Amino acid sequence: MKKLIIPSKLNEGDTVAFISISGGRAGDEDMIPRYLLGKRRFEKIFHVKVVETPHALRGSGYLYEHPEKRAEDLMWALKNDSIRGIICNQGGDDSYRVLPYIDPKVIHDHPKVFMGFSDIATWMAVFAYAGVRAYYGPTVLTPIAQPGKLDAYTEEAIRRTLFSNEVIGEIRPSEKNTPIDWNTTYTIKEGLEEVQYERFPDNDEIEDPKDVIPWTPGTGYKVLQGSGKVRGQAIAVCGGPLWQIMGTKYFPGPDIWEDSIIALEHGSIYGSKVAGLHELRAFAAAGAFDKAKAVITGPLDEDNEETIIKVICNEVHRPDMVILENVDYIHRTPMTILPTGAWMEIDCDGPGIKILEPGVS
Repeated sequence: MKKLIIPSKLNEGDTVAFISISGGRAGDEDMIPRYLLGKRRFEKIFHVKVVETPHALRGSGYLYEHPEKRAEDLMWALKNDSIRGIICNQGGDDSYRVLPYIDPKVIHDHPKVFMGFSDIATWMAVFAYAGVRAYYGPTVLTPIAQPGKLDAYTEEAIRRTLFSNEVIGEIRPSEKNTPIDWNTTYTIKEGLEEVQYERFPDNDEIEDPKDVIPWTPGTGYKVLQGSGKVRGQAIAVCGGPLWQIMGTKYFPGPDIWEDSIIALEHGSIYGSKVAGLHELRAFAAAGAFDKAKAVITGPLDEDNEETIIKVICNEVHRPDMVILENVDYIHRTPMTILPTGAWMEIDCDGPGIKILEPGVS
C-alpha cells in the first residue's frame, strides 16, 4: 500500500465536526433526540466541542435529493481551520452519488481525522486515493449514542486511536456484544407494573443507569484458515458500498490490496447466500485477494464461512491466506477502530491482533 498522510491527533478543547455524508437520519425528527445525546456524550466524555456541518441535520429526504450538499459539507469541514476532526453521523447506502462533487486534492491538502463505518467504507477508499489515512470505526448514532451509556471498549478504542500518538497495540476481542438497538423507548418493571421511559430525553445527561441493554458474552477470535503470524496494512471493506464504486477511480487498485489485511464486512446480502457469494466473487475478480496477506471478518454463520472459504481457498487458490473471524468492527456494539494503512499483525496461535503503530501523528 502506498504511504498515506497520517492526520494529527485530537486533543481536549478541539472542535470536531459531525457530518451526514451518506444517510441523513440524524436530522429526521424521530432521530434528533438520539443525535443530541451522541453530541453531548462525545463532548463531555472527550472534552471537545462539536459542531454540525452546514447540512448535517437537514434530514434524510433533503440529503438524498442533494448529494452535492453532502460534498459541500465535507469540503467545508476540511477547509475550516478551526475543525480538527470529522465524524460521520451514520452510514447509509449511497455515498457513491457524492463522489462527482468532491475534490480529492482538498482531502490531500487538509488531512484530518475522518471516521465512520458501513457505507463510510466508500470514504476509506476515497481518502486512500487522496493519500490520507481515514478511520473505520464508530459513528454518532451508533455506537456513540447507543442506549444506556457509551461502553468502555468503544470509548477506549476512540481514546487510544484518535486522542493518542502512542502505538495502539493489542486489539483484544470484546468480552460482550449487543445488536444495534434503534428503539426510542424502553420498559422496565417497577414493583408490579411495567413502566415505559423515553430513551433520549431532552436533558443534559449522558447516561441512563436504568436503561440496561442486553449483552451476549463474547466468544473471542476464531481462525477460519491459516497459521502462524502475518503482517499487513489495514483496509476496511464493507462489501456492498465498495461494490457500488467498482469501475470508478476511487475503487482500490493493486497498490492498496498488495500486502493488505482486508477487514471484510461480509454476509448473506438480503438473506441471500448466492448474493453474498457473488459479492465475494466481484472482489476476487477485482484482484482484492490476490496479494493480500490476510482477511479479518466479523462473526460468520456456517453458510458464510463456507462461502468465504469457497472463494478464497478454492477459487482464488489461496489456502495459505489467514482468515480471522469475529473481530469487533462491524454492525454491532462495541467497536474498535481500524486506521487505513496501519500495520497490523495477526497471530493465529493466540489468536490475537496488534496494530503496530499509532493511529494518528
